[in-house]
Amino acid sequence: MSRWSYFARRVLLMIPIVFFGTTITFLVLRMGPMDPAAAVIAGAGDTEAYESVRQSLGLDQPLWLQYVEYLRDLFTLQLGYSWVVNRGRPVWELIGVYAPRTIWLGFWAVMLPLFIGLPLGFYAGLNPNTLSDYLASFGGIVWRAMPNFWLAVILVSVLTQSDQLFGFDWESWLVQTQIVTPPELQRLWVPSNFLAAFKAILPAALVLGSASMGNEMRIGRTAVLETVNENYVETARAKGVPRRTIISKHVFRNALIPLVPIITGEAFLLLGGSVLVETVFSINGLGYLFYSATINADLPLVGSLMFFFILLSVGINILQDLLYTLIDPRVGYGGEGA
Repeated sequence: MSRWSYFARRVLLMIPIVFFGTTITFLVLRMGPMDPAAAVIAGAGDTEAYESVRQSLGLDQPLWLQYVEYLRDLFTLQLGYSWVVNRGRPVWELIGVYAPRTIWLGFWAVMLPLFIGLPLGFYAGLNPNTLSDYLASFGGIVWRAMPNFWLAVILVSVLTQSDQLFGFDWESWLVQTQIVTPPELQRLWVPSNFLAAFKAILPAALVLGSASMGNEMRIGRTAVLETVNENYVETARAKGVPRRTIISKHVFRNALIPLVPIITGEAFLLLGGSVLVETVFSINGLGYLFYSATINADLPLVGSLMFFFILLSVGINILQDLLYTLIDPRVGYGGEGA
């Protein structure tokens, strides 16, 4: 089987996963403790009004019919309207308002570990048993051990007191309101706009990406140490291949293979971690919206956001398979690939 045939098969396997995920979501929402009719009438206790709301929301229909309509609406991207959180407002409109904040946060929560943790891990692996190796390894372990929620509270406390602790005001770096959003995409090329948006999201992105940074540093070091002792690297050295060429063409590329599932797998953690981080830093993004919709039993909003998260998770898996296909030439050959 060729590499691209293997990749195409992996993409096709994602279809039943999306179907299964949406089915589980429906069962949890419809058969769980949520009562959207009670949330809509705000606990007024009027039985007639309660039944009227259930009928208007379609909750009195047979479960199988609700399931068919649920799948039809999701797969035709007709996400409906919010019932409770922002009553009557289209779900697509809410996602369009809240998503840019979470995307901006998630982008830097992934990029910062890649720009900091991965190079430090590779540097430590290329210089084992040195002071820099010990410092990088110790820093990675400590950084990985700090819980996101604890680090978020500590960072907020330190930055808000920075004028007393360090002699300058760093409070402007924090997100102060719930309406902070990245600048319009067409204006990001302006240095001042880009820097302002980056400064506003930096503390939250550092907290959200803290665990990923420690993991990538530690596993990157281990991957480089294992790769530099492989036979093909020793052969290249014996043939007189320059060290820079060995590192760039042989060591780094092969050291990235075990890191692909680590980097993409940690992206899933950002979905759950964003709820805590957005709450602490008052970033009104998708994580906070999902939390509000859940506690208010806003079924269309919860179901639509879950569908969005399922598609995002499947997309990350497809990206992981694509990176495997591009990085590792062994993928797809020998049955299931390497």
